[in-house]
Amino acid sequence: MEREQIKQAILAGETALGIELGSTTIKAVLVTNDFQVVASGSYVWENELDHHIWTYPLAKVWDGIQTSYAKLAAEVKSEYGVALTKLGSVGISAMMHGYLAFDQHDQLLVPFRTWRNNITGEAAAKLTELFDFNIPERWSIAHLYQAILNHEAHVKDLAFLTTLDGYVTWQLTGEKNTGIGDASGMFPIDEASHDYDAKMLAQFANLPEVAAFDWHIKDLLPEVLLAGQTAGYLTAAGAKLLDPSGQLQAGAVFAPSEGDAGTGMVATNAVRKRTGNVSIGTSAFSMVVLDQALTQVHRDIDVVTTPDGAPVAMVHTNNCSSDINAWANVFNQFARLLGVDLKPNELYEKLFDASLRGEQDAGGLVNFAYLSGENITRVQEGRPMLVRKPDSNFSLANLFKVQLYSAFAPLKIGMDILLREEHIKTDSLVAQGGLFKTPVVAQQALADALDTPITVMSNAGQGGPWGMAVLALFTADNRGKSLADYLDQEVFVASESATLMPEPASVKGYEQFIDNYKQAMPAEQAAGEAMKLD
Repeated sequence: MEREQIKQAILAGETALGIELGSTTIKAVLVTNDFQVVASGSYVWENELDHHIWTYPLAKVWDGIQTSYAKLAAEVKSEYGVALTKLGSVGISAMMHGYLAFDQHDQLLVPFRTWRNNITGEAAAKLTELFDFNIPERWSIAHLYQAILNHEAHVKDLAFLTTLDGYVTWQLTGEKNTGIGDASGMFPIDEASHDYDAKMLAQFANLPEVAAFDWHIKDLLPEVLLAGQTAGYLTAAGAKLLDPSGQLQAGAVFAPSEGDAGTGMVATNAVRKRTGNVSIGTSAFSMVVLDQALTQVHRDIDVVTTPDGAPVAMVHTNNCSSDINAWANVFNQFARLLGVDLKPNELYEKLFDASLRGEQDAGGLVNFAYLSGENITRVQEGRPMLVRKPDSNFSLANLFKVQLYSAFAPLKIGMDILLREEHIKTDSLVAQGGLFKTPVVAQQALADALDTPITVMSNAGQGGPWGMAVLALFTADNRGKSLADYLDQEVFVASESATLMPEPASVKGYEQFIDNYKQAMPAEQAAGEAMKLD
């Protein structure tokens, strides 16, 4: 669209607002019906460790959303000379899973427990055995059952259980629902009914320790919706909550909310069977849309769904790029001591370029980028740690090569189960995330780590909020198409992408690094246990 056309679309409310509450950033984007981002706003936040539980205060949720929206509205005013008063459609996305528990008066019972916590091991193991279906520690049902096993007082007062994106959508619309992809991180989904698995609901309800409560699990969970269905409409109170200035009008239609995994699939056009994507950020996850059932239950493979309900094999790691950012910050401080002021993109480009001169196995260095516990490697408490042997080659090039290698290591360990044990095939594996804003280097490292071709699209940095805005546009007008066809024929019809193939020598070097990584793992596990005792 040209500038004047964009202005008229904004005035007419022919736009979609996508908001994603990520682990480190809340971002809002305004998108026209040709899928072009015309304004954006963001807010930086961090989770807090409160009594060994990772959380975000709900006050910060709204501070972040309102700040992001205000910045977006200010950009609209600056760029197009008009006030943002109407929206056509809205979609809310957030980090998946976790535990937000409310009583009958809609009061939060305990602080939000995020996906990052490793505090539900007993519950997750018992439910996996009961259902014969993998229940990860971060899933909502694992949090609920662990609270029951722990005899937590709040459980008797439960009236509603939801996720972060479901909570925000509820506050803005008054409706207690969520998208099927997000719901699949709360409780297992039945592919045929596109609802929570009835047999498993009954199994859970019949557990003696669960049956003792007055509530029934089905009544606690949000309604499950498919992509394209209407999740509600922006209420007057919701409009005031989103835009305290009072300029925004009520009435915008809402898409079913989704977790960041779902929006990642949309943003990479990976909702059709035999497609897949990898999202890289504070955490990392790979999603492969299945065309066949897994042969067995794997504790490191989650079975979730696409936003339109197709089964997906998911490998989720709690840690990824945070340690890279921490090391980059140290080198940025050093550069400033020398009187050199580098922009963030320049800094990462220099450090990533240096990694290209590293040895294929990173010179024998091993890095554990664990700011929190890691389910894939059975580390309960995180402690970032760089280790080396006396004969390791400790150079800048190897230091940053091992940063990239270690960011992808837990993901590689999980993906090996899918690719080597289950022999799952994909027609494409598309990567997205901030690391790929720096061309080629991280993309090649990931291709070598997974020994799989990796494609990065030109919108690699757009990510979840844009994907959520696309889902909002799909709800407003699906143009008579399924979600997969809508993405193929409407959204990505002229998209640009680049694919890198794994390099045999680098694949071999990465395998040597992984061998070293596994050999050093007991040291990281011991460090994590020591931290837990502290």
